[in-house]
Amino acid sequence: MRDKAWLATVRHGVAAANGHGRRESSNRRKRGMSDIGDEAEIRTRIEILRRDHRDLDAAIEALRAMPNPDQIQLQRFKKRKLRLRDEIAMLEDLLIPDIIA
Repeated sequence: MRDKAWLATVRHGVAAANGHGRRESSNRRKRGMSDIGDEAEIRTRIEILRRDHRDLDAAIEALRAMPNPDQIQLQRFKKRKLRLRDEIAMLEDLLIPDIIA
């Protein structure tokens, strides 16, 4: 089982994937990212989420390799992996500046 920090990360990812926290993201985008610290925090968060995404991928493959895999747990891992991917995409969008055409 993972530690509490990882669980908090997953819960945060679930909240972001479910639409919670989007107001904060849009506010950051409106303000612009004048702080280099904000960009560094976002990049660090993306790296953590990518690591968790890879870990889930390995866990899914290990579960599939079992003779009788738990289908419910497999689906939960897949959904969590998708939520992580969505949060990664959202954070990467924050790093790209808005271009007014």
